Amino acid sequence: MGDLGLDSLIPLSGHDGSSGGSGEVDLDFDPSAPPPFRIAEIRAAIPKHCWVKSPWRSLSYVLRDIVVVLALAGAAACLDSWAVWPLYWAAQGTMFWAIFVLGHDCGHGSFSDNPKLNSFIGHLLHSSILVPYNGWRISHRKHHQNHGHVENDESWVPLTEKLYRSLDASSKFLRFTLPFPVFAYPLYLIYRSPGKEGSHFNPYSDLFTPNERKDVTLSTSCWAAMAVALLYASFVFGPTQVFKLYGVPYLIFVMWLDLVTYLHHHGHEKKLPWYRGKEWSYLRGGLTTVDRDYGWINNIHHDIGTHVIHHLFPQIPHYHLVEATEAAKPVLGKYYREPAKSGPFPFHLINNLISSMRQDHYVSDTGDIVFYQRDHDDPHGVSAKKSD
Repeated sequence: MGDLGLDSLIPLSGHDGSSGGSGEVDLDFDPSAPPPFRIAEIRAAIPKHCWVKSPWRSLSYVLRDIVVVLALAGAAACLDSWAVWPLYWAAQGTMFWAIFVLGHDCGHGSFSDNPKLNSFIGHLLHSSILVPYNGWRISHRKHHQNHGHVENDESWVPLTEKLYRSLDASSKFLRFTLPFPVFAYPLYLIYRSPGKEGSHFNPYSDLFTPNERKDVTLSTSCWAAMAVALLYASFVFGPTQVFKLYGVPYLIFVMWLDLVTYLHHHGHEKKLPWYRGKEWSYLRGGLTTVDRDYGWINNIHHDIGTHVIHHLFPQIPHYHLVEATEAAKPVLGKYYREPAKSGPFPFHLINNLISSMRQDHYVSDTGDIVFYQRDHDDPHGVSAKKSD
């Protein structure tokens, strides 16, 4: 398409927005405009104690989650009933996701001020759920350093129109047709995203610098050790039992990870900007992040839905994020988008995900401020045309 059309310059909701909203347009506020505050003003508004990392408090969450994981596995193995297995899978998969979030804090250094403790716990937690800790940590750091940048971001990067048009029908189908996108994480670890190359397991990947190769080799070795342990367990206890106890919860964990990471940057009621060139800054990119409410799951997965302040200040421990966000809201003003309240379980977010997959297909190849556009000839990202 070239330059953006008028419908892409206005952050609409409803018909062509990121989720099926009310259709109203707030002409008084442009989310892509440079904010009237600096990041230092946000930092100053956050109480000093919110920056303090307590290794003992962090370790208490690790102990809590490990105890719950082991208790759930023990109960499911003892009961071994098909009335119990689906409940176990949902609960254990959610706990695997909680384990990931604690390892994620290790990767940011918000777990403690001790790099060796962070690395040890990070490897322990992430390897247990088949995530290569250092490989992921380094690429996730790139995501935070370049959030909201069309080309340089790392997580769920938008496709440019040229790249989108170049994809074959099967690639579009897999990217935009649920449930396939919520199982993308293992493939992302191996192949990254369309238009990007490199594996999180390969120390010689373009993702890593030469001085990071040793760290990547270590995390890949830990991942391999866990894979071998699971293979050995399959011989001892049988592959079916291992699949029920570990395999299905792993898939649920992957679904959580893809759902949460996608909705932190997509699916808001109004289109949010992505940036290039001189228009991008760390602050403006971070302000495109969206907070989400997960109901009862908020505490279980360590308030990872409180994401705007986390993106701007990843050094803040997860147990201070809610307080830090409340303190920062007066500074952020309209640049903070209050999340829709959830019931006990966040079923409301399914609609956001579905609508975004149908409408957020690509961004313009040109322009320093761009918004997602919809392929009206192929609204679901598949080859078969449907009437809009």
